[in-house]
Amino acid sequence: MEELKELYQQVILDHNKNPRNFGELPTCNRHAEGHNPLCGDQIEVFILVDEDTGKIEDVRFKGAGCAISKASASIMTTLLKGKTIEEAKELFEQFHKVVTSDPSSNADIINLGKLAVFCGVREFPARVKCASLAWHTMLNALDNHTTTKVSTEQV
Repeated sequence: MEELKELYQQVILDHNKNPRNFGELPTCNRHAEGHNPLCGDQIEVFILVDEDTGKIEDVRFKGAGCAISKASASIMTTLLKGKTIEEAKELFEQFHKVVTSDPSSNADIINLGKLAVFCGVREFPARVKCASLAWHTMLNALDNHTTTKVSTEQV
């Protein structure tokens, strides 16, 4: 478990310092905004979905926030490219389970890939909202709920 904590710190710091897929996506056809009032995190998620296949062709984010929030958004974008909308929603469920459930219930932690680094977040309940903001915002974008700003106080 100590190795996972060290990996968690390294991955979070790397994705915070060098976020992947950071910036606007002018060609997006899905977009949503999110806010974490507790921490001050602000995020926008931009997604380009091929309407014929339902696959995510591109995904980007922009915003400002704590290291966990930014790293979570960065990792999320790398995992979503090429996935279908349904696969993206399944990935959300896996992520949500990782950050909110008892560690003993994640027997297949090895199969979680990059998401495994977020197992440590559940030890800090206030940080769960930081880590999950981008993911909830992504769901709003996929469901075309563009008029409602995601807030961690509502999820």
